[in-house]
Amino acid sequence: MTDDIQEIPETVAINEPTNEREDDFNSLAKSIKSKALRPFVIISSSYLLFTITDGAIRMIVLLHAYNKSFSALEVAIMFMLYELAGVFTNLAAGFMGAKWGIKVTLIAGLFLQLFSYSLLFGWKDDWDKKTSIIYVTIAQMFAGIAKDLTKLGGKTVTKLVTPEEKDTFLFKLVSLITGWKNSLKGVGYFAGSALLNVSYEAALGVMMGIVALAIPWAVLGLDRDLGTAKKKNASSWREVFAFDNRNLNLLSAARLFLFASRDFWFEVPLPFYLRSPGCAGLGTQLCSIDSDCVRGAICGLEGVCENISVGGGCGGLGLGRTVVGAILGGYIILYGQVQSWTPQIVTGPLNQTPPNKFTEVLWGTMNCLPTLFMCIVMAFAPEFQRHELTAMTRYFIIAIVSFAIIFAINSSIHSFLVVKYAKSDKVAVSIGFYYMSNACGRLFGTIGSGILYTYVGEYMGDYAGANGTAGLAACFLAGTLSSLVAALITTKIDDTEGGLKCGPCILVRERTEGALGDEEET
Repeated sequence: MTDDIQEIPETVAINEPTNEREDDFNSLAKSIKSKALRPFVIISSSYLLFTITDGAIRMIVLLHAYNKSFSALEVAIMFMLYELAGVFTNLAAGFMGAKWGIKVTLIAGLFLQLFSYSLLFGWKDDWDKKTSIIYVTIAQMFAGIAKDLTKLGGKTVTKLVTPEEKDTFLFKLVSLITGWKNSLKGVGYFAGSALLNVSYEAALGVMMGIVALAIPWAVLGLDRDLGTAKKKNASSWREVFAFDNRNLNLLSAARLFLFASRDFWFEVPLPFYLRSPGCAGLGTQLCSIDSDCVRGAICGLEGVCENISVGGGCGGLGLGRTVVGAILGGYIILYGQVQSWTPQIVTGPLNQTPPNKFTEVLWGTMNCLPTLFMCIVMAFAPEFQRHELTAMTRYFIIAIVSFAIIFAINSSIHSFLVVKYAKSDKVAVSIGFYYMSNACGRLFGTIGSGILYTYVGEYMGDYAGANGTAGLAACFLAGTLSSLVAALITTKIDDTEGGLKCGPCILVRERTEGALGDEEET
């Protein structure tokens, strides 16, 4: 590190592990002295606890809104300020981190999360939709600010404890922290949905308790100057948007479309579709109890089967809240674990560690495949036309697992490249600018998904709602196109060190000094 950043004290040179199977935690402990390890552990632990509540709040709001018959677009709007806040908070957090240190941003994030949860206690069942949307959107805004203030510390501390020349170790460290963060976010998804079966208030209260666990350690155990700039750092918006770091700017643009490729179908449309019942018989089939209707439907007051949430559409699997939370949580846990071990089980054996732009272009292109597969299957497969639940479930499992693995590898590579490309004298601001693009992508995907899922499918009647199968297929198509755009943008990054290998095979040779033209391909 340069002298321009207040580093964690007594960081020593990191010895690369000679045994690929050496435990990462042991490697970390051997590589960093105790004075550097303490803030790392405190910040990372606080960040990981926080992410449980970050995952839970999404499921609590989404599934509670589904039962109140809000549409996918209305729920997407509820998350709009959550994502939009991240656009500005990431930049502001960069300034705050540079001026006041990581401790301030971390503590501010934890307290804002408590405030957001406390506001959600005020969401009343007898409110009209307009009032509910405005109130929940504002409450979610504070959760979005909290997330990005907390995330700044979790991301920045890895750079501060790792010498710049140790790119391979930095890649493993970033992957480990980011992966475990996402796994615990998956736990939050499941916990939030499961606790709703107890009560809405119980779900909120348990999550507030988890946030409270992290606060004393952050307040008492961190140095106030950690992560501050000793010399002049970015102090104005003009400096942040100077665009003098071409690689970081291009990676940020690619990040926008990479995360939109997931949020076009995952955050709102997928849980809505998994909850929604089949369209057949809704509004026409006579019933006396709920079990007379298709799975996920209810027997209405008029004695006919109807959708519990007309705004959520029909045509889906009709699963319960806990099962939906388990599926989404399972996806995120798998995604997080693959992300944690990407250097050891993927890029390492393929000789792609540390990664460069070619590595990301390869995996970014592969990111298109699962969503393209599901778009085609949902649009044309007879199993979806006949609403065969077993076959539909099988298709979803294949696609979700495949996407989780490929997307995790992409995200792990991205998380390493942003830290690598970040200027050492502006690390907090550089990372903040990058994650601003991340928030833009999530906002773009979330709002776009709400529009597509709500309006693409044919309206099937007042007891059924819109055809969710057509809506979700359109969302998968939008995700595919976003993945493709992200890969194309990444090709413009200037980072050819190491070329591209696939095990013993050389796919792209490293550009040598004085070589003419583009990289030689074999």
